[in-house]
Amino acid sequence: MLETIIALAAILGAGTGAGFFVIRNLYYICQPNEVLIFAGSSRKLADGRTVGYRLVKGGSSIRVPLLERALRMDLSNMIIDLRVSNAFSKGGIPLTVEGVANIKIAGEEPAIHNAIERLLGKTREQIEQLAKETLEGNLRGVLASLTPEQVNEDKIAFAKSLLDEAEEDLEKLGLVLDTLQIQNISDDVRYLNSIGRKQQADMLRDARIAEAQAKAESAIQTAENEKITALSRIDRDIKIATADAERRVKDTLTKRDAVVAEAIAEIASELARIQAEVPVQQERLKQVEQQLQADIIAPAEAQYKQAIAQAQGNAASIIEDGKAKAEGTLRLAESWKAAGSNARDIYLLQRLETLLKTLTASVPDVTVQTVTVVDSDGGTTATKIASFIEQIRQTTGIDLTGIVNSNQRGRSPSESPSELPSARQLSNSSITNEEQ
Repeated sequence: MLETIIALAAILGAGTGAGFFVIRNLYYICQPNEVLIFAGSSRKLADGRTVGYRLVKGGSSIRVPLLERALRMDLSNMIIDLRVSNAFSKGGIPLTVEGVANIKIAGEEPAIHNAIERLLGKTREQIEQLAKETLEGNLRGVLASLTPEQVNEDKIAFAKSLLDEAEEDLEKLGLVLDTLQIQNISDDVRYLNSIGRKQQADMLRDARIAEAQAKAESAIQTAENEKITALSRIDRDIKIATADAERRVKDTLTKRDAVVAEAIAEIASELARIQAEVPVQQERLKQVEQQLQADIIAPAEAQYKQAIAQAQGNAASIIEDGKAKAEGTLRLAESWKAAGSNARDIYLLQRLETLLKTLTASVPDVTVQTVTVVDSDGGTTATKIASFIEQIRQTTGIDLTGIVNSNQRGRSPSESPSELPSARQLSNSSITNEEQ
């Protein structure tokens, strides 16, 4: 029994060891970035060819012991730096081109079969060198068909041409070119620099022209926009003003009837008030007339009548005085005529006292003690008067000097002159006689 158990344990251990051995050495797992190649077994491809291997990609498989051999091929990306010097372009200008290419081994049929046939067993360095030499050769071929201007102006088109040129050669090798970037293009004769300066000048010129055109277009557009804005604003203002005017006209037309009615009512009210005040004003006018009649007109009429009466009285007295004077003048004339040649001397004697009073009123009071007789023919006016006074005293006995002194002391003269004609009558008569 124990021997049986031991035998079973030994068999189980041997089976386990054999299974581990099989799994360890015969079971293969393929990574996503690689392909498993089991060489030894034959199979027919889709194009009719027969190959002595089978492929496993992205899975797992068991190698047939003694009949197959398992190989791995890396499908990960490889970066290749490209540099081509003195590659003559179209026109004979040597160029130097630098770039970077990303390649990998083809993982799809049928290109993968080319990679297995040509690259299986090679190291990555060997594969990169092979791809680099192939791409550089293709690069020189593409440069020979393009001018420096074409190469420099459109690097993307240049890279695309290189891809198209290298795709067929790389496919034969079982390689795939993922990307190709041209980093730098230069030349030793500075041909591209001169082209660049010319292009730069052209670009500056074009830029300035474009800037000037843009500024002009912007100014034109700005002016156009301002014009449109101004026209819109004017149109808006016109519409607002028109609407406001129409509103005002409507309001005015609406208010007109009310204003007219209100004005008519005010006028009617004022007219009624005035018509009502007319009798009052008439009565007030009558009252004012009566008051004026009593206060002003009646006193004025009384004063008027009084003035007329007073004037008539004054006129009557003046008339009487005139009549009296006229009668006195007539009597004086009759007396003058009756006196004959002595009328003049008599008149002078009657008026002598009045004349002397008038003369002596203008001189200070003096006391006459002696009257000296002076020759009247050769004397002055004063001597003539003195001589005349003395002659009167000698002829008539009238002492004129004494009369003057008596008048100055307030005594009355010895003879009354009331019977003589008045001084005004005598003066008027004397003047009339002198004129005659």
